Parts: sequence; C-alpha cells; structure tokens
Amino acid sequence: MADLPVDLMLNAFVTLFVTIDPIGLAPIFLAITSSASKQERFKIAFRAVVTAGFILVAFAIIGQTILSVLGISLGAFRIAGGLLLFAIAFEMVFEKRKERKSKSAQKALTDDEIHNIAVFPLAIPLIAGPGAISAVLLLVSQSADWVDRGSVLMVILSVLVLVMVMFAVANKVEKLLGDNGRNILTRLLGVLLSALSIQFIADGVRSIIAG
Repeated sequence: MADLPVDLMLNAFVTLFVTIDPIGLAPIFLAITSSASKQERFKIAFRAVVTAGFILVAFAIIGQTILSVLGISLGAFRIAGGLLLFAIAFEMVFEKRKERKSKSAQKALTDDEIHNIAVFPLAIPLIAGPGAISAVLLLVSQSADWVDRGSVLMVILSVLVLVMVMFAVANKVEKLLGDNGRNILTRLLGVLLSALSIQFIADGVRSIIAG
C-alpha cells in the first residue's frame, strides 16, 4: 500500500482552507440566512456544501482533461492560478474580500431567495469560487498518481466538512472572535495565501522554461 503524500496533503489543506476561508464565511452565512429558521438554515448549509463539493471534486477529476482540450499547459495554468490566488490574498490583507462577499449576501437577502441562496451565492461563488477551483486544479496538477489525487480529494472533503461545522456554529464563532479577532485572522491567512500563490507562479515559470 502506497504511503500518503503528507507534504502534498498539508499544502492542499492550507491552500484550500485559506482560499475557501471557512471561518470568514461564518458571519456571511449568518447574514445570508438571517430570515431563516434553525432547521431551514441547516438545510441551506448542507445543500450549499454538497453543491460546492460536487463542483470542486468534478474539477479535481476532469479539470486536467479540460485544460488539455483547450490546449492550456499546466505551467501556464499555475501562473494564472497563482495570480488569481494572489489577488484574493491582496483582498484579504486589505479587507476588500469581506466587503465584496457582503454585497453578494445583501443581494440574496434583497431578492428574498431563501431556498436558492444555497447554490448562489453560498456554493458559488463564496465556497467554490474561482479561487477555490483554481487551487484545486493547481493541486491536482502536482499529483504524480491516483494516490496523490485521492489525497487531494480527501483534503477537499475535509475542508468542506469544516465549512459545514463553521456554518453550524456560526453564531458562536462570530462572538468568540469579535471584529478584531476576525480582522487579524483574515490578514494572517491573506499573507500566508500570498506566499503560496507566489510559489505556484514560480513553479509555473520553471515548468514553462523547462518545457
């Protein structure tokens, strides 16, 4: 039995945790579902996580095939994905991402689409957004075999479980962190994500040069 690629799994977990940001999604989830009952809130959270999981797993399995059909090299995608992740990190450090996500939440409330917000904006783009999809494709591109790819899938599922847990305890998390704690955590995660994005770009440049 092949050993699990611990380094890849750790890198995948950190990348996806920072990109999806389960803790940061908790107050947004509360805002979106403010008019829902406790039972309705659970149904919305479950549907959103399952939908996002389906999207991310699908891209993890057939994402490379899509790139091949479009004639996009993995090196080019690593650079593009790294730039996109860096943009997300920039927003996190300078507190732009929360403002953008809050606008999506407000739109859902204004339209009163309580049964549809599990798909939009929760599943897409708040959980399985462009950044998360890019991160999944980048991580799968680093997989040497199906053991590596299976490990990435395990990490995707584990992060989504954390998202579900954060949604379930959203009230407590918001009270525990407070505004200052949430702001500090968001900026620290943004700095970490920026470093990971630069590494993706560097790997992409090396891949293109080597090719």
